[in-house]
Amino acid sequence: MLSATVLMSQGAFVSYLILVKHALPAIIPTLPANQWHLSEVGRTQCALLADQLATYAPAALVSSLEPKALETAHLVAQRMRTSVQIVNGLHEHDRSNTPWLSSEEFDRAVAAFFHRPTELVLGCETAQQASERFTKTLAEVTGRHVEQNVVVFTHGTVLSLYVARATGIEPFSLWKRLGLPSFVVLTFPQVEISMVLEKVALTPPAAARATDER
Repeated sequence: MLSATVLMSQGAFVSYLILVKHALPAIIPTLPANQWHLSEVGRTQCALLADQLATYAPAALVSSLEPKALETAHLVAQRMRTSVQIVNGLHEHDRSNTPWLSSEEFDRAVAAFFHRPTELVLGCETAQQASERFTKTLAEVTGRHVEQNVVVFTHGTVLSLYVARATGIEPFSLWKRLGLPSFVVLTFPQVEISMVLEKVALTPPAAARATDER
């Protein structure tokens, strides 16, 4: 198991910020995605996710207030025998006004969102606005846990925006890579990508794929 911090050769401490995309929700096209809850498969996924995250010995588990992220966090916390801090501002890009889109339409809309960050092309926030809101909130979280490993349960779009802003990686390609659930491990405070786990996989039949990973 990793210690809470890792001592580098030059004497500087490095901690890990682990950004988790929530487990698989039950998709209800008539409801906005920010109201979806976890599916039975998603709930099952959380045990394996918890075991993966436990190797980082996190000092804190922090979650978005959206149900699918918060339920993921609570199930992971139960297995790790710890608690969850709920923080406003870690929620997904606000798409509460967006009607149901097919997977192909949704992909095109998200691509436009990433590629035109200052324009309101999808939902109620531009990419720049969502990025600034999430980055500010995450800075407050990490500021309360200096030199500690922190796990943040959040969502694919804002996660990709943050990692892109911090490291220069192309955000849409990262967003496409991230399954349900998945996570990105960043070194902190010098932000670099340590690892991208594209999907916490289960063996069939529990690993049946969703038709949509938003």
